[in-house]
Amino acid sequence: MTSPAPVKKPSLFLSLLPLILMAVLLGIGYGVYQIKPQVLLVAAAALTGLLGWGLGYSWKEMEKGIVEGIAKAMPAILIMLAVGVMIGAWMAAGTIPMVVYYGLKLISPKFFLVTACFVCSLTAVATGTSWGTIGTVGVAFMGIAMGLGLPLGPAAGAVVCGAYFGDKMSPFSDIPNLAAVTAGADLFDHIKHMMWSAVPGWLLSLGVFFFFGFRSQAQAVSSEVLTKITGTLRTHFTFNVWLLLPLVIVFALAFAKKPTIPGMLLSSLIAVLLAAVFQKAPLADLAASLNTGYPAATGVPEVDRLLSRGGLMSMMETQLVAITAFCFGGIMQKTGMLGVVLDKVMAGARKAGSIVLVTIGSCVVTALVTGSSYLAVILPGELLGPAFRKLRLAPKNLSRIIDECGGIIVPLVPWSMAGVYVAGALGVPVLDYLPWAIGNYAALFILAVFGLTGFTMTREDGGPRDEA
Repeated sequence: MTSPAPVKKPSLFLSLLPLILMAVLLGIGYGVYQIKPQVLLVAAAALTGLLGWGLGYSWKEMEKGIVEGIAKAMPAILIMLAVGVMIGAWMAAGTIPMVVYYGLKLISPKFFLVTACFVCSLTAVATGTSWGTIGTVGVAFMGIAMGLGLPLGPAAGAVVCGAYFGDKMSPFSDIPNLAAVTAGADLFDHIKHMMWSAVPGWLLSLGVFFFFGFRSQAQAVSSEVLTKITGTLRTHFTFNVWLLLPLVIVFALAFAKKPTIPGMLLSSLIAVLLAAVFQKAPLADLAASLNTGYPAATGVPEVDRLLSRGGLMSMMETQLVAITAFCFGGIMQKTGMLGVVLDKVMAGARKAGSIVLVTIGSCVVTALVTGSSYLAVILPGELLGPAFRKLRLAPKNLSRIIDECGGIIVPLVPWSMAGVYVAGALGVPVLDYLPWAIGNYAALFILAVFGLTGFTMTREDGGPRDEA
């Protein structure tokens, strides 16, 4: 395909048209017909390419933009592959099952809501999955809540709040990885920076759960589901303190600021050795766990759903969403359409406070329109990244916002896949648990205050932001 005319500068309407088309495609295709978002993103990228061709850009020029966009996704792809290998190894070794087992043992019926939130947080941090936590441990807690006679809305809210807090604070979760690479931030710097907004919201949630749970005066009731999960874990795995070594290696190297991927691969290697020693796992089975994930076969569906995770292949769909979104963003950037939109945005957002509010709003709108955690992270991050760089704000400021206000807000959207999944798994409508999932939306207000005051808004040189 050759360029039909000299390159022209796109108008604001033409520059907004790809975003409008993408919103329509995702809102109807993904939100109504449940078409895979990566297919819709390819269609949006193709339509954007046609507009770029009409402006006078050749295919080679737009292809260069696509390649540059995908290149931005490569660090995340490599990390996700390492995460997939590591989770498969940790499952096979018994590291994650042991963490979940002892986490469940912490349950205190008197402080059920606090305990539910805390244990779900611990489980999600260890497994890197909010959905897996909600569909297994969360279901067990809902059984306990029904036995205790507690309102199911607060109980589901505690489960969702804990699961998503652990998910966004876990280096093994796809959302923090996507947020970090989209903004160009280091993964562990991103997680540490997010603690300023995530931990206060989580503590506020625990405070509300403590007082509400204390007033409920719940009586101790055994849970058949919980007993089944812990008994199955204990039966099928040999627990030993050495199984914590893979976890210690990852976090020790992270705090020492060593490269992420080598640390994950070293942890995976140690986990494989531990699996062979303590779980007596055959080499062929361990290799399969690293490739396609750990194939749990305990005979207990609740446990199998929690443990059947990991492997290289488990990361493929997330990577495709990232690649196709970066293709769309690459064409937008190469054809100048993204620059026109950003210039308009920056005209009314010249300080940190205003650009933070714009970013928060963009994340929420994307979450409402698309119902996708991935797109609510990637698209605002790609669109507004240059604005943060122009204000000399460190990338971890942007990654924190798109993680907290994009990925974690989606389960509160009733028509999103996350909302449908959570409501179905826990048996509680989204609007019933939404007010109690405080940690999922508290960051919206906390980050707005940070943006307006400049507090924790780190500059690219590492210093605090001087103006809001």
